[in-house]
Amino acid sequence: MLESRRVRTRRWLVPALVLIGWLAAGGLLGPLAGKLGEVVESGAAAYLPESAEATQVLDLMQRFGEPEAMPAVLVYDAGGATLDAADRAAVAADVQSVGTTLAPHLAAPPIGPEMSADGGAARVVLLFSGTDETKITPYVEQLRRLVADRPGLAAHVTGPAGVQADVQDALGAIDLMLLVITSALILVILVLVYRSPLLPFVVLAVAGTALGVTQGIIYLLAERGVLALGSEVQGILSVLVIGAATDYALLLIARYRDELRDSPNRHLALAAALRASAGPIVASAGTIALGLLCLLLSDLGLNRQLGPAGAIGILCAVIAMLTFLPAVLALLGRAAFWPRRPEAAPGAAAAADGVGRWGRIVALVGRRPRAVWAGIVVVLAVLSLGVLRLDADGLSTTEMLIADNTESEVGQQVLAEHFPAGSGSPVIVVADADKLPAVVAAARGVPDVAQVVPFTGGGVTPVIVDGLARTDVTLAVAPDSQAATDAVLALRSAVHAVPGADAKVGGTTAIDVDFDATARADRIVIPVLLGVVFLIVLVLLRALVASILLLATVVLSFLAAIGVSTVVFHDLLGFPGVDSTFPLHAFVFLVALGVDYNIFLVSRVREESLRVGTRRGTAVGLAVTGGVITSAGVVLAATFAALAVIPLVLMVELAFTVAFGVLLDTLIVRTLLVPALFTDVGRLIWWPGKLARVRDAAIAAGPAAVAGTASSSRTSSLAVHPVSPAAVSTGAAPEPAADSKP
Repeated sequence: MLESRRVRTRRWLVPALVLIGWLAAGGLLGPLAGKLGEVVESGAAAYLPESAEATQVLDLMQRFGEPEAMPAVLVYDAGGATLDAADRAAVAADVQSVGTTLAPHLAAPPIGPEMSADGGAARVVLLFSGTDETKITPYVEQLRRLVADRPGLAAHVTGPAGVQADVQDALGAIDLMLLVITSALILVILVLVYRSPLLPFVVLAVAGTALGVTQGIIYLLAERGVLALGSEVQGILSVLVIGAATDYALLLIARYRDELRDSPNRHLALAAALRASAGPIVASAGTIALGLLCLLLSDLGLNRQLGPAGAIGILCAVIAMLTFLPAVLALLGRAAFWPRRPEAAPGAAAAADGVGRWGRIVALVGRRPRAVWAGIVVVLAVLSLGVLRLDADGLSTTEMLIADNTESEVGQQVLAEHFPAGSGSPVIVVADADKLPAVVAAARGVPDVAQVVPFTGGGVTPVIVDGLARTDVTLAVAPDSQAATDAVLALRSAVHAVPGADAKVGGTTAIDVDFDATARADRIVIPVLLGVVFLIVLVLLRALVASILLLATVVLSFLAAIGVSTVVFHDLLGFPGVDSTFPLHAFVFLVALGVDYNIFLVSRVREESLRVGTRRGTAVGLAVTGGVITSAGVVLAATFAALAVIPLVLMVELAFTVAFGVLLDTLIVRTLLVPALFTDVGRLIWWPGKLARVRDAAIAAGPAAVAGTASSSRTSSLAVHPVSPAAVSTGAAPEPAADSKP
């Protein structure tokens, strides 16, 4: 009696303590999530490696007394008329007011005003201290408020600081909306899956707590300088954590529900569900986390930040779903599923899993496996042809914004009408002072160069520091245009060719050029990531043939997703291209997530193959995992699709590609292609393991003699209970197999 009382006490006390622990962690770390914006740093310059030419120029400029700065161009126009004396006085008053108000945030006093040759516009250049776009944006917004409301005189803030402020506004204004939309999508899907008013909110609450703890941890690490985080990573991190956490919850709850049908004791059912699902869930999380950590090999800071931040998020998600969620389920018991409470009816779990709904798919794969996988491979190969049209050289900042007629865009148009389009954002050339005349001559010969002026620091003669001279090159084209990129590349070729000059080209446009070049070079991480994922799958399955085929299907699925996405981006949405970081980010998410669902499926197939042979084991594995994995795939696709609310081309492109790729992998690759391959190849799929050396008939006759016991693998299974292979092959409601647990 005493022992029984202790057991009962432990069964509610331990979950209660775990629940209290998580609530305490959420209470302590959750509020820090709101401070994450305080430690976020952003901008192409912050992401560049020290070896980049533009970074070297930033360092050299400090020798000339020029601190790091981001220029904003304030341009005035009178709507086509000439600025009169009153207009000029108003501009002068603005410059004085702005210079005084924003002085603590400016690297130098305002430059100007300068009137255009046609008298129709005035230009003022302001140099904001630093290059961190996140920190500069509030000051740009303050500048816009200071110069607004001039009757008959329009003022626009453009230039690099103005453009980046518009980008940061697009990112920052959407954070809460993204979280709300993501939660709403998941809530709707969970209600449809569980048909319960309580359980979806439980899952979302646990996932939200995991996200809050993740953001709190990242804030503490960033505050101490251990970790850096860009604003672009925040949105991706949110959907990644919530999506992964919800997926793991679906897998655990599916097993728990089925165990409840087999056992009258909810605590024993939960323990059995945890034992069965923890292995595949941990393997899944480990695959994604290690895949993300491969980004640490990148040179681009944006990629290196995404790696550890995402890995921390996945770690928090999996821990929450294997501790916090089970604690809540243990306390709620069957009431969590109200009004469809699963009652104990031993032997009914398999029949309730919906094998009949998957009977037609199972029968199709079993009848003509070779035709199925060959047909799908052909279709995916055709879809992959779109990759040939992929333009991943990068987008300008203006092209990145989906919104039309932003203030920076309008200001750039006005600036280009009255001044050289590159005014206020000069390209900086630093070279040996003795070669200055030759460097200037070479720069003047480059197309789209409007002006080349040696830096004098306000004096008459060029400033020479440590044997170096600086030259400011003004382009005739907008600094964030493709024409400007071409001009910078041509300028580099020209000045690099000057013997002995050791010339280096920097400036805002050069920073963007080096960002895209570094992002393209970082794609060398792709084969490394592929190798890491392959090794993980190989260790999990202990089967070389299966590992190779699984990885091949994931890569083919990725190529098909990119191919379709390219057509959508070009022909339907009219995007000019894709961001230079897009291929690597899409690859990381699609490959890691694609392998995930294959791990869930094949872990079950391997278990059943030990019991009834590979062919029937594949059928059973597909039938009993079909519903839960499909639900998980739909949830993850919907979660990533929510990124499309962010009005940036990169986010829309990533949202569509990952969502489409996850659905493609879930509904086609995992449902048809992989099972058809396993069925066609048969037992050799497990080579070089011993399972590959024993025929299916021998396994069916005596599985214990072949693989020890089937139950030894049951602890690493994701899915529900063994079912009759005959029921699977006919699509009928299954009966418990002979070795179903009592």
